[in-house]
Amino acid sequence: MTDRAGVPGSGSHGPEELRRQIEQTRGQLGDTVAELAGRIDVKGRAQARAADLRDKAGAMTVQLRSTAAQAGHKVHDTATAAGHRVHDRALAAGHTAQERALRAGHTAQERTAETGHALERKAERGVPWPARPVVTAAVRHPRPALVIGAALVFAAVVAWRYPKKP
Repeated sequence: MTDRAGVPGSGSHGPEELRRQIEQTRGQLGDTVAELAGRIDVKGRAQARAADLRDKAGAMTVQLRSTAAQAGHKVHDTATAAGHRVHDRALAAGHTAQERALRAGHTAQERTAETGHALERKAERGVPWPARPVVTAAVRHPRPALVIGAALVFAAVVAWRYPKKP
């Protein structure tokens, strides 16, 4: 069966149905053309892809900066803690060395005093009476005795080297 427009199978709907089908076909055709145009629009697709990549790169940059900042803070904290540990160990080692030196100094002083007392006792016992006070004073005060002794040696050398001429 055919209707007045001569379109087979159009049935009883007539020209209104045909107009509706034409509009529908035009809409589908417009969508298809727009889709094809979108596929053909390489520049537009490239710009959209570039915008997506820029967004991803920006997000990745923010994430990397955050990670780097966290790593920097962690390294700083670790280095600070290590510095404190080294400082504390050096301080403890310094105190230990100071204590040992102090003990060694006291020991040396005690031994020197004991040796000085022993020399005084020997000087008192072994030296004849007229020289005993001089020797005792020299043992108790060695620096002035050394200076006086050096002066006497110097005078003896000068007298020997340059004898008086008659």
